Amino acid sequence: MKKQMNSRELVKRIMDKKQVERCGFWLGSPAPETVKKYSEELGVKGLEGIGLALGDDIRWVTPQYIKSTYKHPESKALRPWKEANPMGLANGPFSGVETVEELEAYDWPRTRYLDFTEVVRMLENIGDYYRLSGFWSPFFHDLTYMFGTEDLLVKMYTHPEVVKAVLEKLCGFYLEANELFYKVAGNLVDAHFMGNDFGSQNDLLISPELFEEFFLPWLKKFVDQAHGHGLQSVLHCCGSIYRIIDKLIEIGIDCLHPIQALATNMNAEYLAENYKGRMVFMGGVDTQHLLPEKSAEEVKNRTKKIIDLLSPGLIVGPSHEALMPNVPLNNVKAMVQAVREKMNNN
Repeated sequence: MKKQMNSRELVKRIMDKKQVERCGFWLGSPAPETVKKYSEELGVKGLEGIGLALGDDIRWVTPQYIKSTYKHPESKALRPWKEANPMGLANGPFSGVETVEELEAYDWPRTRYLDFTEVVRMLENIGDYYRLSGFWSPFFHDLTYMFGTEDLLVKMYTHPEVVKAVLEKLCGFYLEANELFYKVAGNLVDAHFMGNDFGSQNDLLISPELFEEFFLPWLKKFVDQAHGHGLQSVLHCCGSIYRIIDKLIEIGIDCLHPIQALATNMNAEYLAENYKGRMVFMGGVDTQHLLPEKSAEEVKNRTKKIIDLLSPGLIVGPSHEALMPNVPLNNVKAMVQAVREKMNNN
């Protein structure tokens, strides 16, 4: 009898664009209220209990959001700019900066304060599941907190050298932090998972030209770093980003998450026609209307259609990882059932 692959082996093969017995499944990282609700309904404890009950193939452990990772002697946060301007509104702490020289006085985060003891312990206890890890490295979002979103968009034209200098500081830290982490974590990690949302419901937040000038080179550095350590590369990027997917493929990103299904040209039909076989997709089951509003049967049928369109390069999941409590558990189960039924029919 042929040995069945475990989840870690399965997802690795999917990421390598190889044939598999079924597509993968990842619920993501639901909102705390959702975790509480599903835990009670399933009679389990926490997100891990939910993942075990639903047959999740992936675990996500990022050192960036584990408090014990950054131990500043004065208890300063790793990203104080987010605490200062959490909504990315106007007049962020950097909005008045007009010269590169002004940036030198800022107390930037330093890798010497990093401690990976806790994250390594967590990775060691995961089991045979695919591991997304590394620093989340949300440098685009960091810029919005630092400058304020509107101020940032203006400064990309009026003071591009300042924006690029800040990116150098930010991404330099994340790259160095990842390098240190990868050396400690070794084969406990399968893919670098990073998150920067460049899209809105209808289009990109910035032009493709600005994306290529300011952000694509840094994304490539993170991808090359991951590949250099034998890891795969997964990018979380919400919204309508179809105009830059070719560029993401060119720099070697292995997988795109979460596939905001109702954003312009981000549905499975469009992605299959234009990118199937060139990139793996993770997510894709609409969280705006399908999962919260439709019946379990409708969810299952649409999920099966997505599987037909995008397999084998697919990990099924909601079109945003932070699933809200308005999504009935039965509809989540319907996604899982679709994956299992498609496996049985293959």
